[in-house]
Amino acid sequence: MEHQVALDGMPSLLSLYRKILFGRKPGWDQQPLPVIRVSVPQVSLSPAVVSDYAKVCGFNFDGKTLPPTFLYILAFRLHAVIFTHDAITFPLLGMIHLKNRITQYRPVTVSEQVRLECVLASSEQTDAGLEFELVSKVWVGDELVWEAHSIYLYRIESAGRRARPPKGSDMAWDNPKTWSLDDKLGWRYARASGDFNLIHLHPFLSKRFGFERVLAHGMWSKARCVAELMDKIGNRPCTLDVAFKLPLFMPGEVTFASEAKEDGLRFELRDQKGRRPHLSGEVTFHD
Repeated sequence: MEHQVALDGMPSLLSLYRKILFGRKPGWDQQPLPVIRVSVPQVSLSPAVVSDYAKVCGFNFDGKTLPPTFLYILAFRLHAVIFTHDAITFPLLGMIHLKNRITQYRPVTVSEQVRLECVLASSEQTDAGLEFELVSKVWVGDELVWEAHSIYLYRIESAGRRARPPKGSDMAWDNPKTWSLDDKLGWRYARASGDFNLIHLHPFLSKRFGFERVLAHGMWSKARCVAELMDKIGNRPCTLDVAFKLPLFMPGEVTFASEAKEDGLRFELRDQKGRRPHLSGEVTFHD
């Protein structure tokens, strides 16, 4: 069965989060998830919003060209519409973003109007729970300019199962960059992106889901890494792949390094000592 949701304009994440926080969903009903398709026909972009997003993520915004990760904050609003759909029987809070892939087919400018579509495309049960994929696409006219694939996990507790902590790759870690994350970063990113998920804002909610401190947004982490690589990426068509590894707590310090690969770059964001990865990723150029 396929559900179609056609919106006249971009939904408000604040109103969607009210449904997420105060709505009652019983939990996964053990059934494969239906296809849910959400679309918005025409969206204008705000230079002020792009500028605020660029600033908090570390991009140099020239007033024209969008950062490659910016359109995700629009796509995520459609994700939230899917999460709050009646056909989804489990709650958003506590879900884990496992992987994210963004493909920029060409740079998009802030003066262009875009059309968005997001589809809950597939789901499967794994040892850790229910994994499902959301595919988001952005067009300018009839031209596909940007695409994102996000893999989420709805955890199902299994007695006796304990995951091993991930290890860093074999990448050289001789002279990484160090970034300091203050305890207000979550609020700054929330205001810039519109994503006011409380586990990134308040320690009480973080502790409710088993985390000792406030968590940084995973997509802030990805954007900050991409911003650091923009002198190498430029305006080239590319795919930006990341896997989210360990939670990143605020306040704290992280280390970042990258290196060239045959058709692009690879990079990691690790803890202060450079031992455990928070995020690992690759940039693949298409030209």
